[in-house]
Amino acid sequence: MDNPIEQQREHFENISEKYFNARKSTNHLYLKKLMWQFFFRDKTELKNKNLSVLEPMCGYSEGKSILEANIGILGSYEGFDYSSILINKVKQNNKDLNVYVKDVSTFRSEKKFDIIIIIGGLHHVPSMCEEVVQNLRNNLNEQGAFIVLEPTHNNIIFRKIRERIYNKNTLFDEETEQAFTLKELNNLFLNNGYTLVDQIYPGLLSYILFYNPDAFPFLNIGGKGLVKLVFKIDSLFFRNYFGKKLSFATLSMYTLD
Repeated sequence: MDNPIEQQREHFENISEKYFNARKSTNHLYLKKLMWQFFFRDKTELKNKNLSVLEPMCGYSEGKSILEANIGILGSYEGFDYSSILINKVKQNNKDLNVYVKDVSTFRSEKKFDIIIIIGGLHHVPSMCEEVVQNLRNNLNEQGAFIVLEPTHNNIIFRKIRERIYNKNTLFDEETEQAFTLKELNNLFLNNGYTLVDQIYPGLLSYILFYNPDAFPFLNIGGKGLVKLVFKIDSLFFRNYFGKKLSFATLSMYTLD
């Protein structure tokens, strides 16, 4: 297929039900709760401000619930995704939510937002992610925050592991998905008029075990007590050199220069 966006759409719609059901896992949800609480605990400038939010590539509007849980009631929210199946699923649960079908590569809007949040979306459009980040800059308020969680690697061994996983696991489409090196991810923003404000490296053991239960159900072992213990150990490395080198994911916040 010549159109990578269309290929990604078809691929994700084929796995969407499995993805949706697996991510109801107690361990997965608890890990995400701990991870986002850790990230937002010092972001007092974002809390209880009734901020406006845009969530491109919104999937099941996960970003909305994460922000509401960690910074309070939102002033406004809108999200979009290229999959009508996902948008219809979201609408079933909340018919009044402002979500719609749109391709991030062609998205244009005159609106400005206080927060733009993308959770695991940019690596699905590797051939056009720079254009996407550059274009969305026009939709961010001057003091706004662009929050991004993306799979990354920062050493050749982990790159090879991820490439093998993408190749062998049918939950991934190796032709259109491409994780970033940490340098590539940061340069994607820094070279397009953003400043890095904060960054943590949560893709350690707890992430490996519990973040992708749809792809690796055999790793989803133990209960919430084990999740909490492993996460606590991991968190000691979230902001240091060892975490940076060993993490399979990066959670970042950028603002405009």
